Amino acid sequence: MPRETLNRDQIVQAAIDLLDAEGIEGLSMRKLGRQLGSAPTAMYWHVGNKENLVVLAADRVWGEIERPDPAEVGWRAAARALVHDAHAMTLRHPWLITAVSTHFVYGHGLAGLQDHSYAVYEAAGFTGPDLDWAVNTAFTFLAGAAIDDAVKAAMVRARIRPGRGEEGSAEEDVVTWATGIASRYPRLRARLEAQAGEDPARAARRKFEFGVEAILDGLEARLAATGTAAATAPSATTAPGPDGGDPRPRH
Repeated sequence: MPRETLNRDQIVQAAIDLLDAEGIEGLSMRKLGRQLGSAPTAMYWHVGNKENLVVLAADRVWGEIERPDPAEVGWRAAARALVHDAHAMTLRHPWLITAVSTHFVYGHGLAGLQDHSYAVYEAAGFTGPDLDWAVNTAFTFLAGAAIDDAVKAAMVRARIRPGRGEEGSAEEDVVTWATGIASRYPRLRARLEAQAGEDPARAARRKFEFGVEAILDGLEARLAATGTAAATAPSATTAPGPDGGDPRPRH
């Protein structure tokens, strides 16, 4: 595809597809050029370099998150949906957690999401620094969950772990190896035994839901204690979305 027929949007979307499939380490201008049927020089012409392309791709995926209107569904339902949808986005694009830890990712996608997050918690009754901290609390929980997901994905990719250099030791499945270590600690062993046989996907979903509801319960209690809670809004018990943080604004 000649340079003149390409545009930045096409390149960024193709980069997202490649990042989803191979991660940041698998992204290169040469691969992207082959995927688009164009010379690598055309990629540089439109997006500068790989680092800039990762930033563009990361900001694009932040824009995928739905932005429910707190005036229509209530602040708590809107906040819940926002965190759940953001989490689903990080699962679709697992490379994002690496991108935000190694690149300065900021653009209209993240800024728009932040602005909407402020609107949600403002509708709840938060103001001033408490508003900043409410937004940041939800984002921090999301970031932690995304890191946890990334660790689990790394375990799956690792598959085999050497026997720690012990003479004559065999290679082990990484989960077996990690479980063996955890089992040496009584509380970890008790939880492993209690969770044996539970569906991992269901367990992960319930864990995330528990965390979201605990945060929202705490924020609601704080509003009630300060007498700043918004009027009761339509309730919602299910949701399948955060905001961001950096200078952007600082929390």
